[in-house]
Amino acid sequence: MYKIFIRPILFCFDPEKVHHFTFSLIRIVSKIPGFPSLFRFLYQVNDKRLETEVFGLKFKNPVGLAAGFDKNAVLYKELSNFGFGFIEIGTLTPKGQPGNDKKRIFRLVEDSAIINRMGFNNGGVLEAVERLKENNGVLIGGNIGKNKVTLNEDATSDYEICFDALYDYVDYFVVNVSSPNTPNLRALQEKEPLTQLLQTLQNKNLAKPKQKPVLLKIAPDLTDEQLLDIIDIVEETKIAGVIATNTTISRSGLKSCNQTETGGLSGKPLTSRSTEVIRFLSQKSNKAFPIIGVGGIHSAADALEKLEAGASLIQLYTGFIYEGPALVKKINKAILSKK
Repeated sequence: MYKIFIRPILFCFDPEKVHHFTFSLIRIVSKIPGFPSLFRFLYQVNDKRLETEVFGLKFKNPVGLAAGFDKNAVLYKELSNFGFGFIEIGTLTPKGQPGNDKKRIFRLVEDSAIINRMGFNNGGVLEAVERLKENNGVLIGGNIGKNKVTLNEDATSDYEICFDALYDYVDYFVVNVSSPNTPNLRALQEKEPLTQLLQTLQNKNLAKPKQKPVLLKIAPDLTDEQLLDIIDIVEETKIAGVIATNTTISRSGLKSCNQTETGGLSGKPLTSRSTEVIRFLSQKSNKAFPIIGVGGIHSAADALEKLEAGASLIQLYTGFIYEGPALVKKINKAILSKK
């Protein structure tokens, strides 16, 4: 139904406007008695065999919603009714910022992909915290970044501010240094600054009465040598794991006419590369840490491939937009069929 009737209508309009319209619609409909239960009936798969324990947390199923979809923690409760085992909010920065100039999201329909150059647009971490105070049982990841105006040499302070503000309200943290849409951010993926940043956050974490898992989100564009550095950094800093991968700056093999737009590419063109990165990290580290697999999951087969490559959990974003909420249910049923 979604792909035949709903998606063709939504895809007639500007992607960012459609995103806000859809959020408003889901929020309104979810306030009508009976509709949240209907969504859960249609899309949730409740089976104890789907429960997955990773870095000390119990996920009711291994399929999550990736960061970027609900940046400001506006709709996490309603979105959880669509069958997700966890929701990752953000990327959040210390201060609210508008992000890059519009137009900044582009559909590449021929490639089942999206290019975005949003630029960490968000209302600021404290605004999100107020909404997270109302959480009642949704497992939440907090994806954190730096403000655009913050210089790289001062970036650690931005991550610390976000860490402290979110600590009581999220179940795990994700350090985002891999978005291509904030100038010079990816330079923080180099071994020395990244080790320093993660160690600083881990030191803060260890000083807390209860530690929260800290994960690193990496780009798919890293070389094998850089990926080996990531393995070393995870071992040295003792962070909980890695999310592989963020969007790519590559445009290899695309068909769509608007492929030259700048920004991060997500969707089907990323399927193989993100799986390659997962497999590389898993094998070269001898499965030393958990990996959340994300990038180009548009089918149950894509999800299973990432799990078989070494991912402990997976996340959807562009696949959710192209395939609709039924994809979550299909993946969970496929996982059960392998049990």
